[in-house]
Amino acid sequence: MTDTARRAAATLLLKWESEGSFANLLVDGDRLHGMEERERALTVALFYGTVERVLTLDHYIGALAARPAKELDPSTRALCRLGLYQLLYTDIPAHAAVNETVALGRHKGERGIVNGILRRAAGGEVSLTPPERSKNLVRHLSLTYSIPAPTVRYFLARLGEEECEALLAAFNRRPPLTLRVNTQRTSVTALCVRLCEAGYEAIPDPLAPEGVLLPSGASVAQLPGFCEGDFFVQDTASQLAAALLAPLAHDTVLDLCACPGGKSFGAALAMGDCGRVISRDIHESKLSLISEGAARLGLSSVTAEQWDATVPDPALCGRVDRVIADVPCSGLGVIAKKPDLRYRGLSSVPELCALSPRILDAGATALRHGGIMVFSTCTLTREENEDTVLAFLARHPDFIAEDFTLGTLRSEGGMLTLWPHRHGTDGFFMAKLRRL
Repeated sequence: MTDTARRAAATLLLKWESEGSFANLLVDGDRLHGMEERERALTVALFYGTVERVLTLDHYIGALAARPAKELDPSTRALCRLGLYQLLYTDIPAHAAVNETVALGRHKGERGIVNGILRRAAGGEVSLTPPERSKNLVRHLSLTYSIPAPTVRYFLARLGEEECEALLAAFNRRPPLTLRVNTQRTSVTALCVRLCEAGYEAIPDPLAPEGVLLPSGASVAQLPGFCEGDFFVQDTASQLAAALLAPLAHDTVLDLCACPGGKSFGAALAMGDCGRVISRDIHESKLSLISEGAARLGLSSVTAEQWDATVPDPALCGRVDRVIADVPCSGLGVIAKKPDLRYRGLSSVPELCALSPRILDAGATALRHGGIMVFSTCTLTREENEDTVLAFLARHPDFIAEDFTLGTLRSEGGMLTLWPHRHGTDGFFMAKLRRL
């Protein structure tokens, strides 16, 4: 553990809380550019890990400081969180976790507060345990897994106690890095062999036929085959949604909310790069992710365009064979990869439930009769998923939800939810909608 990595992590934590920024955007920002790769990896691990456990850490800080964590100065609170995370959730020696975190204090007073809290934790002077399960189940689960109480209540009501806890535990597990093979250039077997020969653990994805799993993760840009365009990063669940689209050679595919482009790339590969994939996103600044990704993969059928997905395009009316509607959502299914999404919880659900129907309705106008629209989200709320599909079908009697199978997975009523604790994927929902 270097002082540089620990200091950078503390700076990111303070910035994350003070600005309300998304954690992944801070990690991708300029602050970590130029760092040696090992230091950068350590910084990201400490930052993400601490963010993941903030509710739990603040509960323990309150017990150790004999006052709520929110009453501490933000800088002091960030250091206490960082040091306590190292003590409780890593194998960093206690003396290093305490001494080197304390040394980051801005002044003697701050160093004294941080030192006292961390030394009490390291010495076991205060019992650091969540509230008793029997007295308050919601609070126990919330502080055990660092998930806000309203989210815990939601999944308790939907799944029951045992499955809810399994889901919460899955949110805190490190997911594998998942690659989608560029079948225009290589194969799953060939890529696995190449990665293993380079020292990486790589195995075929048991659910996604073109997928490769790296259980221990890796720096993507440094993997063999990245520069050659042999693969792109895409979760298993997202790969399955792209497979459900099943475009044919020479089809026209419209991807309504395309960035960063994974489903567009999957559609192009399914067509053998023979056809047209119109990849649209409302944010013009993000379109380079699509165009540069397509160029690296050698996919000439993908075209990136700026467009508001809620606005129908008269030029495409009834002319598109396949539509991908992977709409903005609350993101509860990807908490394991974006830990700070847990704290945004369910607050955005009503707004998103008002947006999704507008996107689906606009996409429906582009679809030809007999064509297929795949609606998907990376969240797990019934309101954003099943309820949205049923409301769409009620508005559009010329559409049906069509059942499907994806390997061993079977839909119900044309809809399928993938759960992290059941399937080992992102939490994900998909529906197959055919226009009659």
